[in-house]
Amino acid sequence: MPHELPLGPVVLDVAGTELTATDRARLLHPLTGMVILFSRNFSSKEQLRELCAQIHALRTPRLLIAVDHEGGRVQRFRSGFTHLPPMAALGGLWDRDVLQACSSALAAGFVLGAELRACGVDLSFTPVLDLDWGRSAVIGDRAFHHDARVVSVLAGQLTHGLALAGMACCGKHFPGHGWASADSHTDLPVDERSLAQILASDAAPYGWLGVALDAVMPAHVLYPAVDAQAAGFSAHWIQHILRGQLGFTGAVFSDDLCMAGARMAGDVLASAHAALAAGCDFVLVCNDGAAADQLLAGLRWQREDAFAERLARLLPRTTVADAAQVLLGAQYRSALALVDALRAGVLADAGADTGAAESARAGAAAH
Repeated sequence: MPHELPLGPVVLDVAGTELTATDRARLLHPLTGMVILFSRNFSSKEQLRELCAQIHALRTPRLLIAVDHEGGRVQRFRSGFTHLPPMAALGGLWDRDVLQACSSALAAGFVLGAELRACGVDLSFTPVLDLDWGRSAVIGDRAFHHDARVVSVLAGQLTHGLALAGMACCGKHFPGHGWASADSHTDLPVDERSLAQILASDAAPYGWLGVALDAVMPAHVLYPAVDAQAAGFSAHWIQHILRGQLGFTGAVFSDDLCMAGARMAGDVLASAHAALAAGCDFVLVCNDGAAADQLLAGLRWQREDAFAERLARLLPRTTVADAAQVLLGAQYRSALALVDALRAGVLADAGADTGAAESARAGAAAH
């Protein structure tokens, strides 16, 4: 029988393709509320479906299961899943055909959400709302476009597709990770721009998307002209600007507290307390079992009234069985055809670029 435990604010990973005794103990802790999966947790769709079923069977209400599954280079599950192109492909298509780009973005969201839901995954941390300034390698082609208006429209279409598949969305990385060049996995990126500059560009999609966003993940980026704390630990960014000024009403997830960009707030326990005090609803601790145990042993958390409402917006709107049936239907096949056409266009463009580069090298050699 599943254990009856209300869901908490901690998001943890698991070791491999099936649950260990240690995994089960951590996932049964009262502070745990969600699991995030990685590539190491996947060998096949059948195995993934069984792992998700094991996780869901542990507790009631069920733990939520999330993944970073954006497309391009950030797609944790490959074999048996549609290989989604990077979101920049949609931005490139927009520059040629606006309406086709919108249709393809909706289709990509639908395919992404339907395939994950059919295996039992509840939420993907997508879309990326960062702007492509050509400065951040860690963002790069994960961004839709350099224009905030284009990012907002395409992200809105993608979230519509996710919703049609019964899946919530999470916009990231607020207020924007595209300008700072450092990688927050290994450093603390710094964005020196003014608040007015950031609000007029990178942060604009969060206001324009409005109620379409079910969740937001702040960046482990420092904006010293605005606050002395990185955005994920800043009540000014989360409470005053995101919720107060931009009107966001959904859940806020910290980015992984084991990333180097989170160390300005202290160790994992100090950073979790700082993130929650700043206004985060959930805190992620990934790829560090000792840090997860430290957090579960020492975190002090008070459930707020808004937590249940924000959590409810993350719940899937379809069952696994319903989603599996969707994959057999005409709606899915139609969406898949659009995604396949988009991917074919990316491959054709890459081939053309390669051919042009080879011709240039040949010409240079001839001289």
